[in-house]
Amino acid sequence: MSENDDVGAKTCAPLVRCVGRALILAPLGLSAGCQETYLHRAGSLQSYTNLKPSNGLITKALVHVDVPAVKAARSVRVVPTVFSSKALEVPLTQDQRKLVTNAIDRALCTDLSARFEMVGAGQPADLTVHAVVGNLEVTDKVYAGVSKGLGFAPMAFGASGPVPRLPLGLGSLSVEAEARDARGAQKAAMVWARGAEIMASAATVSEIGDAYTLAGKFGEDFSDLLVDGESPFGRMGSWPSSDKMGRALGMAPKYSVCDAFGRSPGLAGAVASNLGLPPEWSDDGAKPAQ
Repeated sequence: MSENDDVGAKTCAPLVRCVGRALILAPLGLSAGCQETYLHRAGSLQSYTNLKPSNGLITKALVHVDVPAVKAARSVRVVPTVFSSKALEVPLTQDQRKLVTNAIDRALCTDLSARFEMVGAGQPADLTVHAVVGNLEVTDKVYAGVSKGLGFAPMAFGASGPVPRLPLGLGSLSVEAEARDARGAQKAAMVWARGAEIMASAATVSEIGDAYTLAGKFGEDFSDLLVDGESPFGRMGSWPSSDKMGRALGMAPKYSVCDAFGRSPGLAGAVASNLGLPPEWSDDGAKPAQ
C-alpha cells in the first residue's frame, strides 16, 4: 500500500455505540446508521514511519509526537491548510473549500495559543504546522433538511429533547498534519478521520455542513497533541482554555496573527447551525490579504 492510499478498511463506531443508536432509533423504524470513515494519506507528511494507531471513541487516527521537542517549543506558525488532489475531486465551490480549510486554521491558531506564541509568515518559529485535507464526503442537503424538519416536529406538540438525524447522507472528513522544527524535521504528525454523528452532529443544509464542523474538531485535536505533548484520544479531556471558549464566542484571539483567519461566527453561528442554516451564511471566512 502506498502512502497515498486509504489506510485501513471501513471503520465504524464501536459496537456498543452502534447498539445504543439502534435502541434509540428502533421506535422510529430507522437503522443504527454507523458512519463509515477512512484514514486517507495525502502524501504531504515528511514521514509516516513513526505513526501509531490512537483512536478515539468516534475518531480514527494515527499519531506521532516527539515529546521533548514539542515540550521545549515556545512559538508556532500556522501555514494555511490546502486540499489534496484527491479532495479537490469532490464537487465543491472554491468558497466552500476555503471555509473548510479556514475552519481548521482558525481552530489551530486559537487553540495553540493556550501554550505557544503564535507568529506570522516570515517570522522565526520553533514549530511550523501545516494541514492537508485528504478527503471528505459531502453532506446530502436533502436528508439534512428532512432531519432538521423532523427535529422541529416534536416542538409543535410541546415535546422536548434531542431527535436523531436520519442515518443517511452524513458527511465525513479526513485530514493529516504535521509540525516541523526550524530545520524542517518532523516533530509531531497526525492522520485523522471522523464522520458525522446522528445524535451529536447538527444537520445543516449545505454540502460542507458536516465537513465544516469536523474541520474545527480536527484543529482542536491536533492542537491538543502539541499543547499536551500526547495523543488527545483515550484520555479524559481537559477543561477548554479561555482562548478556545473565546473563539467559540467569536471574541478577538489572544494573538493578532490569528485574526488572519477571521472570527468565529460565535453565538450567531450557533443559532444558525441550530436552525439548519449553512455555514456559508454565517461565517465570513478569512480576512482578505492586505
